[in-house]
Amino acid sequence: MTTAENKQRFVKAYMNLVIGFGALFVLFSGLKIDTGRFDLRLAAIVAITVVVSRFSISMPAFRSQISVSDTFIFLTMLLYGGPIATLLAGTEAFLSSLRFSKKPTTILFNTSCAACSTFLTATALTLFVGNVAIHRHPVSPIFIIALSIMALVQYAVNSGVVAICGALRAGEPIWSTWRKHYLWTSITYFAGASAAGLIAKLVVGMGTYLLIVTAPIVAIVFFTYRTYLKNVESSIVQAQQAEKHVQELSHYITEQERIREQFSQVEKLSALGELASGVAHDFNNTLAGILGRAQLLLRTDDPEKIRRGLGIIIKAAEDGAKTVRRIQDFARQRRDHDFQPVSVSQLLLDVSEITRPRWKDKAEATNIQIGLNLQIHSKSSILGDESELREVLVNMVFNAVDAMSTGGELTLAAEDLDGSVVITIADTGMGMTPEVRSRIFDPFFTTKGKAGMGLGLAVSFGIIRRHEGTVEVDSEVGKGSRFRISLPMAKMPELANETSLVTEQLTTDSYPVSITQSRHQNQPTMLVVDDEETVRDLLGDILESAGWKVIPAPGGREALALFDSCHFDGVFTDVGMPGMTGWELAQAIRQRNSAIPIAVITGWGEAVGSDEQKAADVDWVVTKPFSAERIFELTAEINSRSAAAKRASFAIVAA
Repeated sequence: MTTAENKQRFVKAYMNLVIGFGALFVLFSGLKIDTGRFDLRLAAIVAITVVVSRFSISMPAFRSQISVSDTFIFLTMLLYGGPIATLLAGTEAFLSSLRFSKKPTTILFNTSCAACSTFLTATALTLFVGNVAIHRHPVSPIFIIALSIMALVQYAVNSGVVAICGALRAGEPIWSTWRKHYLWTSITYFAGASAAGLIAKLVVGMGTYLLIVTAPIVAIVFFTYRTYLKNVESSIVQAQQAEKHVQELSHYITEQERIREQFSQVEKLSALGELASGVAHDFNNTLAGILGRAQLLLRTDDPEKIRRGLGIIIKAAEDGAKTVRRIQDFARQRRDHDFQPVSVSQLLLDVSEITRPRWKDKAEATNIQIGLNLQIHSKSSILGDESELREVLVNMVFNAVDAMSTGGELTLAAEDLDGSVVITIADTGMGMTPEVRSRIFDPFFTTKGKAGMGLGLAVSFGIIRRHEGTVEVDSEVGKGSRFRISLPMAKMPELANETSLVTEQLTTDSYPVSITQSRHQNQPTMLVVDDEETVRDLLGDILESAGWKVIPAPGGREALALFDSCHFDGVFTDVGMPGMTGWELAQAIRQRNSAIPIAVITGWGEAVGSDEQKAADVDWVVTKPFSAERIFELTAEINSRSAAAKRASFAIVAA
């Protein structure tokens, strides 16, 4: 059964329940009627009630009607008691419902609702005031209490019963429906009860004919209802318009956010397109140089030309490797830590001298005065790449100079703080807006127009992150900017101990040529694993030229089977292979020989971090493209280690 069918079923059951109670109250009231109290005054009240019931007012924003006949229902209750008032209320509701509904269930529900509310009102009046003719009391507190009880109970029951039905139909909370559509109708019931009390006093005191005189009172009540409802309807319309405006504004804001996100994506894609275009251009140049030179070498036997051509090919390959490193800088994926101790004070002195032509000579040539405030309060060192750190600081100094187009003061400072060295580059230039400050590290974002590429700070951010540092930016328009770079301080005593240990090891592990010759005579065996045949052949040629016997394998599982069945002095394997990765192969070999040294040669560049290296228990990480000299260095070091430690196997994991 669907939700709509369930809702309809609940509404129908509720209406039938109310109809059942209404029929019961009408029957009970009919049995309690005292026919001896019927008179012409009652007939007049009934006639007026039927006539007045034709004048009803529609409730705004909801299918319901309000009639002034409640005034005469209350009057009947005061003059003739609850049973007659209950029958009159049911009759009036039945006749009124015939005008705006043709559904029998709706007509019976409205009739029963009026009968139930009037019966319960009369019952409450009897309980709290007593079965005394209310109209005989003078205007006293008990009379006012009686009128208040009539209005309150009639309003609560009538509006509550109808509100529950409306809430079930609309699928809304009962309290919300009652508060929204029926709370404000309370005034009509209290006005009707007050008018009924006044009319009752006039009729009892001055005669039945004064019912005609009460017509203006009824008219005043009716027009008061209508005016009040018009004001309510106007307020509801205004509220609906305001709600519509709020929805439109919310939709507009949502649409603006969506457009802003799309624009941001377009900017990112545009930046990515520019980066890809530049990379493609560089790689095309590199490949053109390699391809063309290789084709020329195939046409010549001149050793000098071959040597010179190979040198050009090597240079082109190195340029391609630099292009890859630049991409990794933008992607902020470089995590190699081939760092050396760098003196912070010397670094800042070098930067001040390197940038002097920009902030002093060039500025003075254009009649601009820029002063340098050098504050070096640190004698510490940091572990890092000195050239990269110098590049970062030089770039930030140049940006600071560009921001001081009319002159100012440039501050270059360093201090030790909680185990870190904080380097500050500050200027008194034009400053940045919050929007610009939030995007300064995005690639290709620049405020210099065509004069800038938007790459300097993006690369600088990647370098700082690779050095495990952070950078904070404070800036205010018109007051300048301040960059604070925090880098971990180097632990020099531990570094010195490690350096001496390495020196001692290299000294004690030095072996005469006779040992090398002996190993060459025994010719150690290397297992080379790679799913790319070209790479496998290249590594095999390099290792064979270094005196190794090479046995190739196309995958990790084949390599592991060979390793279990044969003796190898080393394993050289790719990382990215189907079936079994190089990392898994290295771990499997470690389980068979825990003493084997491992080196990673990976095409992922510096993106291979210390976690992967530690998990696979490798000793070296070498990035592709690698040089033959680097492989020769590794084999020499491996031979040295093997001779010293008398190890039986060696693993090189290559990706």
